[in-house]
Amino acid sequence: MSLETFASSRALSMGVELELQLVSTHDYDLVASAEDLLRMMARKDVPGDVKPEMTCSMIEVSTGICNDYACVAEELEALRSALTEAARKLNIGICGGGTHAFQDWGERRIFDKPRFHYLSDLYGYLAKQFTVFGQHVHIGCPGPDAALYLLHGMSRYIPHLIALSASSPYVQGKDTGFQSARLNSVFAFPLSGRAPFVETWQDFETYFAKMTDTGVVQSMKDFYWDIRPKPEYGTIEVRVMDTPLTIGRAAAIAAYIQAIARYLMIERPIRLAEDDYLVYTFNRFQACRFGFAGTYVHPETHEHRTVAEEIEASFARIEQHAIELGCDAPLGELLREVREGRNDATWLRERHTNGESLPELVMGQCVRWMGGEPM
Repeated sequence: MSLETFASSRALSMGVELELQLVSTHDYDLVASAEDLLRMMARKDVPGDVKPEMTCSMIEVSTGICNDYACVAEELEALRSALTEAARKLNIGICGGGTHAFQDWGERRIFDKPRFHYLSDLYGYLAKQFTVFGQHVHIGCPGPDAALYLLHGMSRYIPHLIALSASSPYVQGKDTGFQSARLNSVFAFPLSGRAPFVETWQDFETYFAKMTDTGVVQSMKDFYWDIRPKPEYGTIEVRVMDTPLTIGRAAAIAAYIQAIARYLMIERPIRLAEDDYLVYTFNRFQACRFGFAGTYVHPETHEHRTVAEEIEASFARIEQHAIELGCDAPLGELLREVREGRNDATWLRERHTNGESLPELVMGQCVRWMGGEPM
């Protein structure tokens, strides 16, 4: 199978996908209600799309193609409002968060769709363990070579995005000690991690052809990379974030990615090198484990600083681009939380430490998401 042609798209346009948890309002465990909810949503006029995911206790919502933060925020709010109305009629809850705090993966049911059954047959129990919930952001690129520059440049910001979105400290009823444990489930897949270091689309086509020749890969969907090109949309897709607990935070993180992309595309401040990836997995782990307090090793200078310090420095670099894109206000809110050392993982851990049971914690997550709380 050949690689699809890289489609044209508006540079810096963006689209946001959120994987969401469906829970029972009786015990706040996951509930297999995706089919019922999708049937109700099919009758509603909402922007973007609502579709099934790997197991029956999750769905994915997506915006249409947006130019800016305001459009993303408006479309996510319309989706949240419609989903909340439908969920209340079904007497179920919907919430964000990268993992469900106490679900038993063995009780999950694969959604009845050929690709999901294929993945379940291929990956075995990993498919059900993949009942985790992420945010994906597409950024439009002016061409395929520019997309690869953006992909490798954006890779330096993976720790930033993990720490800002981290919302999965609990897995199978236990505190993992991680701020984002979701990515440990993703890392179990053999084609996960980072994309190969190629700088031209011609070289990427050669790589893809070699991989399809092995029989391991049939399409770009088979790669579970942190960032991957999506030639059919003319975008790169950033996939490393947990689903935040509010759509306000999800929209702000998407705006942060768009501002970084504008900085990288216009200023082209990085001279790409494969050695940039020497510290990639270390930095990624530190952000997953410790969040803002993790260690970030600069790929070129090898200077060590905290992830929080590196995020704050990144806001200074992209400030003018955020102003040009009209997203400086939500990014200011994100920066305030970085300075306070707060993200969704700290919110969850504080409440549980102060005595809330895990079901009460999931109930609180539903209140925040369905109630449309700001960041």
